[in-house]
Parts: sequence; C-alpha cells; structure tokens
Amino acid sequence: MSFVLSRARAILRRWGGLAGAVAVVLAGAYLALDGYGIYRFLGGAAALVGALAAWAAWQRMRFRSGGGGAGVVRVREGLVTYYGPLTGGAVALSEITLLELDPTGYPAHWALSQPGQPVLRIPTDAEGADALFDVFASLPGIDTERMLAELRRAPDAPVAIWRKPLRRLE
Repeated sequence: MSFVLSRARAILRRWGGLAGAVAVVLAGAYLALDGYGIYRFLGGAAALVGALAAWAAWQRMRFRSGGGGAGVVRVREGLVTYYGPLTGGAVALSEITLLELDPTGYPAHWALSQPGQPVLRIPTDAEGADALFDVFASLPGIDTERMLAELRRAPDAPVAIWRKPLRRLE
C-alpha cells in the first residue's frame, strides 16, 4: 500500500500543476461560451490565465528531473545554496554572471558563476533542484525554451545558457 501511495504522490507532484491549469482553462472556456454578461468576460479571463498557468506548468515539468541525486538545493531570499556530499556553496541570485549546463559530469550539472567566488556546480537531479527553474526563469533575458531544449538534448560540452547583460555607461 505504501508503494502505491508514494507512486500516486509522485504522479500528482509531476502532473498536478498542469492538470489544475487545464481544469481552469476548461471551466473558463465553458463560462465564456455558455455564460451571459459578465460571466462570459470572467470565463474568458479565467481561460486565458489558465492557459498561461498551463504553459508555465508544462515548462516546469520538462525541467524536473525527479530528484534523488546527490546533495540538496535550497533557494531562500535570493540565495541559491547547494549542500553536496563532496562540495557545496552558495550564490546570490543578483550576482550570477553566467549560467552553464555542464554535461561532462554524471549526471549533468548546472554551473553558476559569480565574481570572486568558485563556480557552484549543482547536479541536475539533486534533491530540490526543481526550484532552480524559477530562479533561472527570473534571470533577465533568459530564453527558457532554449534552456529546456539544451537540457533535453544533452550536449557533449558545457553550454552557456545565460550571461548577465553588460551595463552600458551613458
């Protein structure tokens, strides 16, 4: 019984966000098509919000590796911390200058660079690494679709996913 419950929890963790968003889209579409007056407008708005939430949930699902790997990732108050069995460290979100996907180790690692600090390498399957999607998505100008494509493609050499834009002096 315990195995069945843990399996059900894993499925809900993976698909729950997407299923909830699709339910909002369907309910909103029903109201938009069958409602009257303000309900039609509210249904359309709910369907639009649900569609945006479904897109975000789909991206998160594609980023998720399942966890269970070496080490633990914590994201708190703009600080990404990795506690690993052999290494670890912390990087301030505002100080990240380069994000790379490094497939040369097993499993692949995210490499976060910050001036004056050693590169923080986080296995893609570390426990809690799912939280990194929101961290990476908040980097200015990042192309999350490209990041997900590189993760799925499993390149042969390290790939720069994002670089901090240079500030122009005016």
